[in-house]
Amino acid sequence: MKYLKDFGYMSIIETITDVDNAFLSRRELTCNFAGLGGKLKKLEAVDMINKEFNLDGKVIIPIILKTQVGKSTVTGTFFVYDDEGLAKKHVNPTIFSRLEKTQAKLAEAEAAAKEAEAAAKEAEAPAEEVKAPAEEVKEEKAE
Repeated sequence: MKYLKDFGYMSIIETITDVDNAFLSRRELTCNFAGLGGKLKKLEAVDMINKEFNLDGKVIIPIILKTQVGKSTVTGTFFVYDDEGLAKKHVNPTIFSRLEKTQAKLAEAEAAAKEAEAAAKEAEAPAEEVKAPAEEVKEEKAE
């Protein structure tokens, strides 16, 4: 969602609960995302939470994103762990497999975009080389 970055999305996150669960060694966040009903993806929500709460270097796991009926608000529950090994012990492995699958798809899409960009640059480079000799010929005729 590229347009959220343009509007400064930090203000659309409302923290409902922020619990430090010492028993399970994790932080449990529940937040509302205003105006993003049907548009918000889990990895985008993780990035937004990471930037909002400055959680660099920690493992953020999106547990559930639920759109409220009749509103464009999404309520999300996230677990924040310091250690990925502990997170894999506590959280259902299905959640990790789904996250890894979406991250792999994003990585493939980025790689394809880079390849397409590189191919476009290569296509432009020979066209410029062809134009350059033609200009030199015109300059010689002018003299």
